[in-house]
Amino acid sequence: MRLRIDGLLRDSITYSREVAPLVISRLKLLAGMDIAERRLPQDGNLQMQVNESHINIRLSTLPTIYGEKLVLRLLSPDKIIMPLDSLGFNEENHRRYLEFLNNAYGMILVTGPTGCGKTTTLYSTLHYINSPGKNIITVEDPVEYRLEGINQVQVNNKINLTFAHALRTLLRQDPNVVMVGEIRDRETAEIATRAALTGHLVFSTLHTNDAPRAVTRLLDMGVERFLLTSSLVGVVAQRLLRLNCSHCRETYTPGKEELAFYEKVGGDRKISSFARGRGCEECAYTGFRGRTALHEVMPVDGTMRRLIMESGDTEEIRRYAISRGMQTFLQDGVNRAAQGLTTLQEVMQVAYTVF
Repeated sequence: MRLRIDGLLRDSITYSREVAPLVISRLKLLAGMDIAERRLPQDGNLQMQVNESHINIRLSTLPTIYGEKLVLRLLSPDKIIMPLDSLGFNEENHRRYLEFLNNAYGMILVTGPTGCGKTTTLYSTLHYINSPGKNIITVEDPVEYRLEGINQVQVNNKINLTFAHALRTLLRQDPNVVMVGEIRDRETAEIATRAALTGHLVFSTLHTNDAPRAVTRLLDMGVERFLLTSSLVGVVAQRLLRLNCSHCRETYTPGKEELAFYEKVGGDRKISSFARGRGCEECAYTGFRGRTALHEVMPVDGTMRRLIMESGDTEEIRRYAISRGMQTFLQDGVNRAAQGLTTLQEVMQVAYTVF
């Protein structure tokens, strides 16, 4: 058994060949799965109470040549809904994101790789804007946490309740705010953009590596340029960065390569010493404990709409967004390193890419 802590897997317990199938069968039974079926992948769900908290656990099985592999994803309510100012936004990005939320209608996208906290950002946002005067409806696959005062619909492909089908129906339910768990195909993308054009505030997610690529991703799906430019308010891209352990953090002077990297990406040359975790029992001798989010917050203004209509080129969009003050992942990460929150090596691993 391995545990994923702060994004990295760590060995925990080794089960014997006799015990492992019994543990897997017991968990499948608790999750309402077919314990006799070991040849096909299955998904399940179960609830547990730990002290005062109810933990939702999503299970997924996968048949391998050595037997079943089982993954459990723990979803804790107190870690899914958080205040917006505790989601890792720096001051400028937090201000820009709040400006997105002031729009009465339009589409706001949250993008990033799997497991980067997109759901946490969306749920926290819905909780922030929720009020008795707003009709908020979500379409999710699956519903990861039940939000009070919000209508949530779970996709069920077995009965053809797809994202597109559910979204088309809920637009007749008089919503003010719509959240689509993920835009996966052209039909869903077009309905979401049209919903944003007809007076609804629409939130959704995409799997892209940065904010400018969200535009080209939707264009590649087949969304018409005039629909996209008329509906898109802004894009928030995010990914997670490990933080230095607060129990064993110490200052150090980076080597020549790290300093050269720091200066190359525009770091403050006055800063010559940084912080890192030495390694202790609290952080399992990794030097890191906890994570925060890096962000790219890209508003869509009139000039950017013209760029999208004319070419939709990712590089042009990126250059214009940076000229208008958008911080890249790299810039955001380097600033965190300069503040002593993480290491330059961690920033390089998480945020450095060659375009």
